Amino acid sequence: MTIAVTGATGFVGQTLLEEAARQNIPIRALTRKAQPPRVGVEWVTGDLADRRALKRLMRNAEAVIHVAGVVNAPDRMGFQKGNVNGTLQVVEAAVAAGVPRLVFVSSLSAREPDLSEYGASKRHAERIVAASGMDWTIVRPPAIYGPRDKEIFELFRAARWGIVPMPPADGRASIIHVADLARLLLALLPVRNDTGQAVLEPDDGQEGGWAHGELARLIGRAVGRKTIWVPHLSQTTLEWVAKLDGFFRGTGAKLTADRVRYMCYPDWVCAPDKAPPAGLWTPSVDSETGMAETAEWYRKEGWL
Repeated sequence: MTIAVTGATGFVGQTLLEEAARQNIPIRALTRKAQPPRVGVEWVTGDLADRRALKRLMRNAEAVIHVAGVVNAPDRMGFQKGNVNGTLQVVEAAVAAGVPRLVFVSSLSAREPDLSEYGASKRHAERIVAASGMDWTIVRPPAIYGPRDKEIFELFRAARWGIVPMPPADGRASIIHVADLARLLLALLPVRNDTGQAVLEPDDGQEGGWAHGELARLIGRAVGRKTIWVPHLSQTTLEWVAKLDGFFRGTGAKLTADRVRYMCYPDWVCAPDKAPPAGLWTPSVDSETGMAETAEWYRKEGWL
């Protein structure tokens, strides 16, 4: 089969290409700029607004994995353009080409769309997918970590100094290693009765997720710190920090007011009844090991 992939040059997308190569699955991938040749990958130059490129991407594809999206934007229109309009363009191109199967990478934040513009845009995109008439599966990952990640990396960098600031102490969250997520996305490609028209919430297998303090100490151990100071910051404090981040890093700021709103929500634990079927996929990366290996990757690449 040939699988069409968006977002192939990003954090999740690159790991997806590596896993597809291991499984000998041919990929046709959308890219904004020219990429070096890669065995098993046919590159299509263009973006989500380029109808011609999307038409080429979908030609004779048996399924599409839509990974591309915007995780950080200065305003609502940024999320609308990247997550809503982009998903609509992908769905329209896939339907026009007769692609039967769609796996969409959403976000756990879509579960609470009133908390953030990001979550609202992902929920809107989910509605577009559900109305497509295709055989679809929506995957809502929790916080994704692993090599190449630039979001949770900020906490690894802080942990080197013995401090990992976190949202309020009463919160809990699930996590997933990017390699496990990539395996799931490929496992979902065949049409199945138990995954078609389904919304799935995969995680690392940690029952009840991780308390914010536990997650901070997990990251601390990964960078070799036996003890870590974990200040739990209030929403008001985080909003102030977000303003400072925006002042110093502008559009490159990692902490925004929109992100603060959903970070401070106390329950980002994946629902057990939305777990992928155990016969199809189970997580294979232990988070203690996965975090340590991620820290080692950062060191080798000179990030830490």
